Amino acid sequence: MEYRQLGGSGLKVSALSFGTATFGGRGDFFSAWGKTDVAEASHLIDICLEAGVNLFDTADVYSGGVSEEVLGKAIAGRRDQLLISTKATFRMGEEPNDLGSSRYHLIRACEDSLRRLNTDHIDIYTLHGFDALTPVEETLRTLDTLVQSGKVRYIACSNFSGWHLMKSLATSQTYGWTRYVAHQAFYSLVGREYEWELMPLALDQKVGTIVWSPLASGVLSGKIRRGQPAPEGSRVQQIGSEGSRIPDEKVYEIVDALDAIASETGKSVSQIALNWLLQRPTVASIIVGARNEEQLKQNLGAVGWNLSAEQVARLDKASEIPTIYPYWHQRPFAERNPLAVPTYL
Repeated sequence: MEYRQLGGSGLKVSALSFGTATFGGRGDFFSAWGKTDVAEASHLIDICLEAGVNLFDTADVYSGGVSEEVLGKAIAGRRDQLLISTKATFRMGEEPNDLGSSRYHLIRACEDSLRRLNTDHIDIYTLHGFDALTPVEETLRTLDTLVQSGKVRYIACSNFSGWHLMKSLATSQTYGWTRYVAHQAFYSLVGREYEWELMPLALDQKVGTIVWSPLASGVLSGKIRRGQPAPEGSRVQQIGSEGSRIPDEKVYEIVDALDAIASETGKSVSQIALNWLLQRPTVASIIVGARNEEQLKQNLGAVGWNLSAEQVARLDKASEIPTIYPYWHQRPFAERNPLAVPTYL
């Protein structure tokens, strides 16, 4: 396992981290992800730890807190062997203050997560989304207080736009508060918008990228082909894929390129899609999930080797999509405004 520094912090995280959204399986949405119980979760964590995975990701909203509870029970007696990342901000009840990034909600959410996880600290505490109704000063001061109290080690954000993140970083710098060391973001061969604004920002500000949905809800698992329906019982078949939609024909072009490289390397389509991400700027860790041991071991096989520069370029070209303004206007000025990654348009 490769370990990478998380943004501008001193924390080292494994290049692959394990996502626990499959733990619990409460409700129609999360049951489509998986229904992993404590015994199976413990077994999957054993495999991860043996492979060198040290970061485990969850969130309070995953199965209404059950994911955190299952993770907490599954790591009993070995908390010091791993890092826990969990998230807050989204709705966790019916009352008007049961959501958001206010001081009231974040302190309560953190205490609830600590209880469910059966731990005295959270290694990476992440805001699941941006709360435009709460002043960033209130949010960041609260997060700084949680760090100073020892209940939280590092803070991160998720699904922020460029101005959300930059305003937050500037505010933290102004007041000397703890700053975001990572941005958990949607990024894959079929969702490359992250490269337009957020990747250059992350490079400039030393914010590590923790990638979620690297296989686009299974679209890049190797099971999606022209003229073939999604496999019965798969997540993409039950609830569809997340993120922006690119034309189906473009998806098939990307899968064709993955298939060709799979034949050349002897690796699986999903392993190639993950390895491509591991070679992108700012990426510190990729969250991989698994319903069972077979899926987990398949995903863990994405490390320990690298695609060639020529293979990466072929995948870049196959997955490139037209950019929106002002990014298309900035591209001809690359000599003074360099791109984070190459372009083929």
